[in-house]
This record gives sequence, C-alpha cells and structure tokens, in this order.
Amino acid sequence: MDQFLFKGGRLFDPALHLDREGDLLIADGIIVNMGNSEDWGNLPSTVIDCHGEVICPGFIDMHVHLREPGQEYREDILSGSRAAVAGGFTQICTMPNTQPICDNRGVVEFIKMRGKEANGAIIHPVAAITKGEKGDELTEMAELCRAGAVAFSDDGKPVINGEIMRNALEYSSMYKVPVISHLEDPFLSEGRVMHHGAVSTRLGLRGIPAAAEEIMAYRDLQLAQLVDGQIHLAHLSSLGTVALLREGRARGIKASGEVTVHHLLLTDEILLRQPYDTNAKVNPPLRTESDRQALLEALREGLIEAIVTDHAPHHLDDKRVEFDAASFGISGLDIAVALLLGKLVRSGSLSLERMVTSLTAGPARILGFERPTLQVGCKANLTFLDLELTRKVDPLTFVSKGRNMPYAGWELTGWPVRTVVEGRIAYDSGKTF
Repeated sequence: MDQFLFKGGRLFDPALHLDREGDLLIADGIIVNMGNSEDWGNLPSTVIDCHGEVICPGFIDMHVHLREPGQEYREDILSGSRAAVAGGFTQICTMPNTQPICDNRGVVEFIKMRGKEANGAIIHPVAAITKGEKGDELTEMAELCRAGAVAFSDDGKPVINGEIMRNALEYSSMYKVPVISHLEDPFLSEGRVMHHGAVSTRLGLRGIPAAAEEIMAYRDLQLAQLVDGQIHLAHLSSLGTVALLREGRARGIKASGEVTVHHLLLTDEILLRQPYDTNAKVNPPLRTESDRQALLEALREGLIEAIVTDHAPHHLDDKRVEFDAASFGISGLDIAVALLLGKLVRSGSLSLERMVTSLTAGPARILGFERPTLQVGCKANLTFLDLELTRKVDPLTFVSKGRNMPYAGWELTGWPVRTVVEGRIAYDSGKTF
C-alpha cells in the first residue's frame, strides 16, 4: 500500500473553512488522516517535510488545448499532461479543436487512453458541439457522454446558427453537462487581430470590438433560458459580458463564466510596451483596464466561478511572423498559478481563498465533478504552494512544448512545488515521476 505523510504544512481548503498547520496522511490514493501525526501511532516510511508550504485541494483547469491528435509538433498529451502537474494542476479539460476534431467516440477514447499513459494530470475530453466544428449538424451527444466527454464546445469557432445552439443546450441538459460557448460574432472579428480601441488605432491594426463577444453572450444566455439549458461562457474579456452574465444569473439562467489568467493580468497596452509582440496576440483579445478591473471584481465576488489558462501552445514559427499573420494564443499551464500568486495574490488584488476556490470548487461545480477537498476519506488530489519562493519566468524551462507567452523575465514570488494525483506524486521539486 502506497503511503505518504506530508508533515508540517499549512492545510488550506476554503470549502471546509480550513486554514491551519497540520499533517496529512494518504494511502492508496485516499486521504486517511489529517491533524497531528504524533497522535497516530505507526507512520509510513515516506515522510515529506512541508513546512513553509500550503497544501490545497488539487487544482482544475477546465480550458486547455493539447493539440493531440494531429498537431503534436505544437503540444501532445504527454507534454501537456506533465506541464499541467508541473504547473500545479491535477485535472485538465481538453478542447476539441484537434485534427481530427473530437466529435466521435473514437477520438474521446483515444484522448482518455493517452491521458492515462502520460501519467500526469487527469485528462477530461470536451467534445465538439457540431460535427467537424462546422456548425451545421450536432454531434452524437449521448454517445460522446458515454465515452467520457464532460462538456461540449466548438471552442475556437462560434456556433453561428441559433437553432443549432438551442438544440445543443436542450440535448446536453438531458445528460447534465454544460455547453461551453466560444463567444464571437465572426462577422465582427474576421480579419481583425486585437481589441478595437485607441491602442489598435495607434498601432494601425484592425480591432475586434467588445460587441463581437457581447452579442453572442446575449444570444446564448437567451437560448439557455428558453430551453432551461446549462450555458458556460468561455474566456470572458469585456465588462459588457460580465454585466450580461450578472443579469442572466439574476434571471435564474443556468449560466456560468470563466476568465483566463492573461485577461486578469494584461491589457491591450502591453502592445505599446512590447510593440507588435505576437506572444500577446490572443482571442478574445486583451482589452482595456476597465475591462480587466470588471473581470477581477466579478471573480472576487464569485460571479465568475473559474480561472482557466486557455493554454494554447504554438510552435515558434506560428508566432515569429507579422502580427496580422501570427496565430492567436498564449501557453499557460506551466506558469498560470505562479502568475496568479505573484501578481494578484501577493499584491492583495485577489485573496488566496478566492484563487483556490476558482481553481477547485468553481470548475468542479460547473462540470459536475466531485469537489477537490482535503476531507478525510476523499481522493488525494493535492496542490502544494510555496508562497515565498521567488523565480524568474524562463520559457526554456517549461515542460510544455509551448513557449509562446509575454511573461519571459518576469520575477514572481509564489510557485507550485508539488502535485499529487490520486495519491501519486506526479511532480516534486522540478522532477516528474
């Protein structure tokens, strides 16, 4: 029987109102005791000193692109799964815009199998809403749920046809899984590359207005209310979308929202400080400081329930081109937790409690997962943080194949240092087991 005693850590679980020093004993993937190990009698031979570390329930990232099958030169399930545990995540949800699209039982089962072989984070496939993500024919939702899909999304592409989205929301509700909406009116965004505003005008780049997101958010909230479906609004970026989510929730719509780390930290003005830096090119685009503050406030109050990475790894050749031609996306699995700790928690902009809740109980509720917890008798999925560890961001040290992000050289205090997945130490002190 595999047993580990984590001794002397700060046990931190907001859902249990737990925040105190103590020891944690796990055996065969289960938390079997918590408190003072001196009172427990016989102890396991493997004792790990956790003084100075915060022991949290295992973090979930519900929005990740792992590129496999079909684009393994950008990322594969092995590298992405191991990057996840190095970044503090025990479970991740993979978006379906692979090649081929994750729109059938075979691809769902392939992703789950490769996830188990990778021996990193637990992989949960998100299946496509429409066949081939073409927007005109629903996938076989019942079969995909039976195969292991945990949600449906055409992420990367909006479902333009309102009737198709209505049917998706209605059918998915039978299986109690959310539809994740990629909020984009393509007629307002096609050929455009950053937020429409003063910065885009100054740089001479075509801008995507916030209305492109807000129009689709309004439509999908209305459709969810019409059929009593569960809608999840992906990667919110504008204050207008936050207002729509708040109004929809007040009307009783089964709606939830997520925000990416980069939309919490950055605005379009980074492209003035780092002119035409393609590593800051994302979809939806980085918007204004007013938008960033609205997102942060919605997260603090719990209106936005989940923080995600929207991990979008790219080959260097996808980014080392003109801004207009560069691919959208930031690589985030390795660095997201450290960014949250170093830039938001440390500054007081976000409490540690809200950060942990938005990476555990929040996404678990949205997806219908068992809530990660430090409760005795529950699965041992754990994330360990050192709030005083200071490092500089060096993309060359990333486990992910994706090095595309605008944070290189940033000095951050607060990093994940150990990750336990179902009782297995998947990451510790920079070494993957």
